[in-house]
Amino acid sequence: MIAVIGGTGRLGRLVSARLVEAGEHVRVVARSATSTAVPGMEFVAADLRDPSTLAPALNGVDTVVAAAHGMSPAAGESPAEVDRDGNIALIEASRTRGADVVLVSVVDASAHHPMELHRMKWAAEQHLRASGVAWTIVRASAFAEMWIEMLAETAAGGKGPQVFGDGTNPINFVSVEDVAVAVTRAATDPSLRGQVIDVGGPDDLTLNELAGMVRPDVAPRHLPRLALQVMGQAARPVRPSMARLVRMSLAMDRADLRFDASAGHAAYPWLPCTPVHDLAHAATG
Repeated sequence: MIAVIGGTGRLGRLVSARLVEAGEHVRVVARSATSTAVPGMEFVAADLRDPSTLAPALNGVDTVVAAAHGMSPAAGESPAEVDRDGNIALIEASRTRGADVVLVSVVDASAHHPMELHRMKWAAEQHLRASGVAWTIVRASAFAEMWIEMLAETAAGGKGPQVFGDGTNPINFVSVEDVAVAVTRAATDPSLRGQVIDVGGPDDLTLNELAGMVRPDVAPRHLPRLALQVMGQAARPVRPSMARLVRMSLAMDRADLRFDASAGHAAYPWLPCTPVHDLAHAATG
């Protein structure tokens, strides 16, 4: 049995569906259990922020896919709580059950990265490597579909898409479908244990360029960095998760988020490489 932690999220749903299609028995683990009529799939409630709920959720599990993240403002959680501490608790629960772990991380995760998510993912990676658990790490760049949807939503009513900051910093965007292929393969192929699979898109694009793909007929609108800094400070005491997203936006406007995906595709020829332009066209018609 394969347990997908965060199986109701954008990536987790795709991975769970692919695993079922491949004939695997899948347990979707999320904060709230949901009934399902999908053969081969069951739902169990557990919370990465409550380690006591994890071991029972992994009964009978052979492989754990750690696909959750702590960047949702609606959930009121943080990367420190979920991506570091939650994943560390999950790794320990997996170790007691003798289960392999496939950890979904981020490209260029490191201890000193300017973005909190990358630092917390790095901490989880290091714990996994030292845990004695059989592991595979799948690192992905920014999910193109998420950013395309965000830009499209802010362009409603004929307005230009809203871009935080200058929007001139190159960023590597990858299709979440491509990442799901990598995670599914990692979960079902024991020969990939002990390997780090980097999954990126074919191009580095600025947010201005991505906005132009979403709405080629109108120029993007920009929220200046100074305004973002003020928003981040004002939101910190009352909406810390929103303040965290603002800080992430500021970092994305300056940090080096370029990535050359060619090495990963050379090492793993089965990895797809979906053009971001195709994703934007499909999403916006």
